[in-house]
Amino acid sequence: MKDEPQAPFDHPANALVLEVFRLNGALIRFGDALVKPLGLTSARWQVLGSIAHGRGAFSVARLADNMGLARQSVQRIVDELAEAGLVGFEPNPAHKRARLVVMTPRGRRAFARATELWHPVADAMASALALRELRKTTDNLAALRGRLEQHTENGSSE
Repeated sequence: MKDEPQAPFDHPANALVLEVFRLNGALIRFGDALVKPLGLTSARWQVLGSIAHGRGAFSVARLADNMGLARQSVQRIVDELAEAGLVGFEPNPAHKRARLVVMTPRGRRAFARATELWHPVADAMASALALRELRKTTDNLAALRGRLEQHTENGSSE
């Protein structure tokens, strides 16, 4: 008798990936609703977060790398944020053309308000797991991401 093929989501890694996709979708939907009153979307909020993380020392390419996104999509969002007066640009001592993206005072206020709105949600999510379990989950996801990035860099699909 021929071996039956394994159902695609019976594999533990596949089930995990599906759940990560679902979580990402839920985060985007929730985030969109949370920051809509601030004139933001989840994507804009995410870019502002990457800018905050870089403390004004990141170019668009570095922001995109920090978020694991394509430079072109981040550039589009940065342009929208600039048009809305939430970010500006400063010279980059390391690169003449790749300016650094910085938050304006208005951008800092919007990001701070979004963060205030998010904190109770983050606390509620974190309360579902012991702190050690939450950190272990984060570490495991980071390790899996690193493994996938290594495969991508090596051109391997195994």
